[in-house]
Amino acid sequence: MSRSTLALTVLAGLAAAGCGQKDPAVAAAAVPVVAEAAARKSVPIQLRAIANVESIETVAVRPQVGGEITAVHFREGTDVRAGDLLFTIDPRPYEAALHQAEAGLARDEANARNARLEAQRAETLSNQGILSREQFDATHNSADALDAAVRADRASVEAARLNLAYCSIRSPIEGRTGSLLVQRGNVVKAIDGGPLVVINRIDPVFVSFSVPDKRLAEIQAARATRKLAVAARIPGEEARPIAGELTFLDNAVDRATGTVRLKGTFANRERRLWPGQFVNVVLSIATRPDSIVVPTQAVQTGQAGTFVFVVKPDLTAEARPVVSGEELDGHVIVEKGLQEGESVVIDGQIRLVPGARVELKAPVGTPTGAPPEARP
Repeated sequence: MSRSTLALTVLAGLAAAGCGQKDPAVAAAAVPVVAEAAARKSVPIQLRAIANVESIETVAVRPQVGGEITAVHFREGTDVRAGDLLFTIDPRPYEAALHQAEAGLARDEANARNARLEAQRAETLSNQGILSREQFDATHNSADALDAAVRADRASVEAARLNLAYCSIRSPIEGRTGSLLVQRGNVVKAIDGGPLVVINRIDPVFVSFSVPDKRLAEIQAARATRKLAVAARIPGEEARPIAGELTFLDNAVDRATGTVRLKGTFANRERRLWPGQFVNVVLSIATRPDSIVVPTQAVQTGQAGTFVFVVKPDLTAEARPVVSGEELDGHVIVEKGLQEGESVVIDGQIRLVPGARVELKAPVGTPTGAPPEARP
């Protein structure tokens, strides 16, 4: 065969190959995703808020008499009971004032007794016609004046005795003391001086928070039928919520914020809650039965609203519009669009499009071979 004939044969073969039918396209690779089945369960209707811990009782201890602090009977930051002795103010000036008042009372009591005897004698003489009416009246008036002086002296003695008792400053409540604001040897003023120490009662405590006023009617209706539970979660200790009870609903809505203030009471026997501390609270209002719930991360937001990717039996993804409701503990209620048992994608949605093939993967921490809904 000549070279020209061979070349023509090769070109003819290439042309025939180029004009032949193409091979089918290789199918697109499946997208790995994690899925979980939609579940039907009873779920609590809850309100969540950031709250502040408040002492149920707070007292700033101030002196009621002035003088020098001669003794401090407690250590700052320790617990005290109602009636425990906290401070002693130098009692000597008040003891002297009491003795002086008692002496004045004794003197006036003696004068009053003598005046009363003279009044009795004057009455006898007046009946006999020996003493004039003017002298009789003067004697009785003098006795009455001395009786009044005795009553005034007794009041002075009581006041002096009370001031002496104020030299011993005792705790009015049970609680924990704060920083010691005066030391032994300091001279303090009565009433208008600064506090000596602040005592907070922290067992139990209040937890104060605010909720939108649009939920007010719902809270009032629920509170009218039963006690409402409040759970407090300390940041970093969310796995150990503290149980309390709603005990206060304010009588007015804050116009500036459109919220109403509530308080929960917590026994706080473990002293985990501290006045001034910020915590997260969950107020349980009601329980909603037979609700379809899915993990929060399954619900996506698009231009047309919220939707989820449903894994169909043929392992393809369907973008399903849904109406979502309340969120709680990492799950969300689906009002419309899903049925119990349908698998929804909870991880891997970013690579999905409607109709895409999927490959189901187990969540992190799930043993190999476990079904997608068997989450830890």
